[in-house]
Amino acid sequence: MQFIAYLDFDGQCREAFDFYARVFNGRITMRMTYGESPMAGEMPPEAHGRVMHSQLESGSAILMGADGPPHGPPSRGCVNIVVDTPAEAEHVFTGLSEGASEQMPLHETFWAHRFGMLTDRYGKGWMVNCMKPAPE
Repeated sequence: MQFIAYLDFDGQCREAFDFYARVFNGRITMRMTYGESPMAGEMPPEAHGRVMHSQLESGSAILMGADGPPHGPPSRGCVNIVVDTPAEAEHVFTGLSEGASEQMPLHETFWAHRFGMLTDRYGKGWMVNCMKPAPE
């Protein structure tokens, strides 16, 4: 299991991650906008240039982030938990769900065998991710 900070932005994700890459001597290993994603047709045109997901790597450290959809609720970011199996994702998500409010139920996505988002009973945001292998 791996815990990764996930930062939320309102349109500044690209600029911030380019800055962080310079500061931390890292590299952007993934960046996708809403318009580049398989969900593009479901998103309003004004969201297409916003960053759906960005990943920065520096040594063994990873930082992730995104721009929330326009006019979405404000967020303070969350912790992304990366697990190895769908069963582990289900176990972790079910455990965190006690007294939580679910933003996205745990399900398969185009990037993950399982992905879900919730805010726990203490007001902290969590994403649970069981990633699919990266396309070659």
